[in-house]
Amino acid sequence: MITNRRHLISLNTLSDQELSQLVHRGLSYANGVIKDHLPLQGLIIGIYFRKTSTRTRTSFSSAALRLGAQIISYGPNDLQENTGETLQDTAKVLSMMLDGVVARTAGTQKEMETIASYENMAVINAMTENEHPTQALADLTTMLQHFGNLSGLRILYLGEGNNTATALALSVPRFHGTQLFFRTPPGYGIPEETLLSAQRQAEIHGSIVEEQHDMENLPENIDVIYTTRWQTTGTTKIDVNWKEIFEPFKVSQKLLDKYPNAIFMHDLPAHRDEEVDASVLDGPRSIAFKQAGNKLHSACAVLEWCLNPTDLI
Repeated sequence: MITNRRHLISLNTLSDQELSQLVHRGLSYANGVIKDHLPLQGLIIGIYFRKTSTRTRTSFSSAALRLGAQIISYGPNDLQENTGETLQDTAKVLSMMLDGVVARTAGTQKEMETIASYENMAVINAMTENEHPTQALADLTTMLQHFGNLSGLRILYLGEGNNTATALALSVPRFHGTQLFFRTPPGYGIPEETLLSAQRQAEIHGSIVEEQHDMENLPENIDVIYTTRWQTTGTTKIDVNWKEIFEPFKVSQKLLDKYPNAIFMHDLPAHRDEEVDASVLDGPRSIAFKQAGNKLHSACAVLEWCLNPTDLI
């Protein structure tokens, strides 16, 4: 029985201290500092994915097993939601049988909040249409591992203002002095409410969050160039010619060469020579696959934080 259940529905629900602790705990797992640790021994975790997933599903399944839990996996056609049962009833039943659930709905945050509204079951948001919080935690863990510090980092994000971009907006500005520059295609930007929330956090922490819908006036110095697949899971484009609209926001070799000290990050999967040149993704300054590997270590930190009765962070 969980005595100190926690949910991770949105990064907005974390305090600055909790956000920092989760990132540093992920780094401890990534660096092999934590070994033979079974804080979830005897617990059962549901892995419920309505949408496709390679990295997130595998990372949380593997992390749960490595931490001593057992898992039950549900695909998009496995639960009685498909026959008309309400999400409320499904969640209520699961909460009676599981200690926690990692869920990818690709629906709204409200759906995730519904799953989290019953006792005895911790809920982890493995992606909604609005936010991908565990992706940002893995990203920050990777940046911390590479740079040794998050404060003052300068990050240039190019591409759609999707749930990965939203998660970055809600987390990066909370580290002192960071500069986060979004360059998003017109009509495909960060949701206004999210951008305003990020800018409020930036004011508090002495950071900068800026969004433009063109590639003019790029910042002079950048530490990280970040992009995502243009056609992300569960999304469609309203414009028939959307690829032409997105083309200027491609991460080309020429753009990377403009910033000789920058590294390249991508949440994967990638379409080489679409949103990013193959020479960039597979080049020596890309840490995209290390970033993917760190999803396992970040998942360990998240599961431990949500499900362990005692606060080990």
